[in-house]
Formats: sequence, C-alpha cells, structure tokens
Amino acid sequence: MKTLFILNDAPYGGERTYNALRLAGVLGKESSNEVRVFLMGDAVTTAHNHQKVPEGFYNAEAMLGKVISQAGKVSACHSCMDARGMSDAELAEGSTRGSLAQLAEWTEWADKVFVF
Repeated sequence: MKTLFILNDAPYGGERTYNALRLAGVLGKESSNEVRVFLMGDAVTTAHNHQKVPEGFYNAEAMLGKVISQAGKVSACHSCMDARGMSDAELAEGSTRGSLAQLAEWTEWADKVFVF
C-alpha cells in the first residue's frame, strides 16, 4: 500500500503531528508499504535538524528519521519553509525541500492520503 501523510501542525504543542508520525512509522515497518510525508505550514519545522527536547519527550526529527530509514520519503513545502526563514541546510537528514507540484504528484501516486 502506498500512503501519503500531509501534516499541517507544528511538531510540538499538539498531538496531530506526533500521532501522524507514529502511524507513518508503524506502516513503514511493513515491507509491502511505501510511506511519504509532506510537511506544510507550521509542520515544516518538524524537519528542522538538531532538535533538543526535554528528556523523556518525543523528538519529531527522530520520528521522521525512522520513516526515512524505512525507505520513506519526507518533503517540506518550500514556500512554507521560506515564510518561516528555514533554509535547506536546516533540514533534517534525508528530508528535502518540496513543492505543491510534488505534493500533487505524491497525491496521485498514493492509494491512501491522511491529512493531519
């Protein structure tokens, strides 16, 4: 199954991004599944590198890394990154700068699309 996750919320302060990444990680464990994550709006900060969180708290960057390590793909909306002053150099390893055209392609590719 090919699954696309579209995330809109900031990685911390709510639970939508956290729960989306949990589900993406579980789906990505199965070799028959392909997972892609597209970050929009405040969710682009989910892919910010070198995140430091309190001990015992989840780390969104590490959760994205898990998806990527399972052959998943992660892209962050370029205009959303620009609006937040985020450069390509600040992207977590394995994440890329994306576009709405890419999101459209990924949406056509997917069997299922989840929006968080």
